[in-house]
Parts: sequence; structure tokens; C-alpha cells
Amino acid sequence: MNTSYLDIKGFIETSLVDWDGKVVCVIFLPGCNFRCPYCQNMGLVIHPEKLKTVPEEKIFKYLEGHKKFMDGICITGGEPTLHKNKGLTGFIKKIKKRKFLVKLDTNGSDPEYIKKLVGARLIDYIAMDIKAPLIDYNKAANVKVDAEKIKESVQFLVSGKVDYEFRTTIVPTITGMKEIEGIASLIKGAKKYVLQQFEPEHCDDIELKKLKPADNETIAKMMENARKYISNVTYRGK
Repeated sequence: MNTSYLDIKGFIETSLVDWDGKVVCVIFLPGCNFRCPYCQNMGLVIHPEKLKTVPEEKIFKYLEGHKKFMDGICITGGEPTLHKNKGLTGFIKKIKKRKFLVKLDTNGSDPEYIKKLVGARLIDYIAMDIKAPLIDYNKAANVKVDAEKIKESVQFLVSGKVDYEFRTTIVPTITGMKEIEGIASLIKGAKKYVLQQFEPEHCDDIELKKLKPADNETIAKMMENARKYISNVTYRGK
């Protein structure tokens, strides 16, 4: 049994925006197997050693001290599933033992582990980022991606064994009108699809920093096209 401690590199005590309708704390896990050029947390991905580690006990103490209004925890990154053999499962078990809800943010590259967590009833909600239509995934993630793994994760979530949402960041030159419709086709019948606004000031890519985010008219058209495949399409942005 893995008893190692989780390498937590960030902690937000209270969030009202990371899980719709829930009050949660958020932890950030380092490292990622993707290198998306528009990533908002590249420091966490590339140089996590420069960030202080947050002790697990601090998270548990905060949750216990605020259980009257705190629903649970959101585990994000980076890519959290990379920590499956580094204490993540044990950490989630400790959270569930304390009767809190758990949300997992993931890129969907490890469907086997996702299924394992759901099968063990350790996860209450999954938010999976969909970067692009499968044919364009390598470009969007900036690495070679096993598209079949992404497809497997999509199919598992759509099967409804756990509550979930899919989400896509709208990045001009990467996720335009055609790409959003292609993604919507991939996740056809999904319970929820969220379009998220691109924030150029926070990304690491110099060229992308110069881009102007999609305007409201473009976003509305993207949502309209996505609704051909998914009834519940929403938007998160500034």
C-alpha cells in the first residue's frame, strides 16, 4: 500500500468558481504530460521545484475547521493523474474518510486510473479538458498524444458512471469555430460542455500573449454550434 505523501504545490482555501454550486478548497499538483502553449500554470508544470510544498496536514486541518460551509476539494494541476503512484489515491481516501466531496481536473490521458478512482467511489465529479478534435490533439497539446486514450476517457464519462463536465479553452489559432464544433461532435450527448475564455496575459507562449481573446459574438456562435451535439453548453470567462 502506497503511504507516500502527496507533493502539493499550491493551495487555495476557498473557491466558488472551481465547482459549480459548491464551496471548495483547491490544491495544485505539479507536472504534466502535455505542453499546451496556452497553459496558465506553466511554472507548476516546468519548474515545480521552485514552489514550496504544502503539507497534507494543512489541507486536512483547514477542511475540518470549515466543514460547516465547505463542500469538499478540487484537485487540479498540472495533471493530477501523474501522481497515481505518488500518494494521490491515499490522499483522496483521507479526504473521503472525512466525508468531503472530491472533484478531479484531468486531461483524460489516463482512462484506466480514472475508471479505478470512480469504481472505488473516490471521485464525485470530474472536469476533463478537451484540447481539440482528436486529429489535432498533438498540435494543441504540443506533444505526441495517444488519441485513443482521450477517446476512451470521453466514452467513459459520457456513460454516466460519475458526474462530470467537459471544457475547452478558446484559443485563437488553436481552437476556432471549426475545432469547437469538432470537439462537440466528439463528446456528443455529454451532460455538460463548458467553453472557457483564453487569458493571454497568463500564458507562457510569447506569440500567444499577443493574441486578442475571442469576442462575445464569436463565443455565442461557438456555443450555438456546439448545441447541435450537446444541449447544456455554458461559458466561463471574464
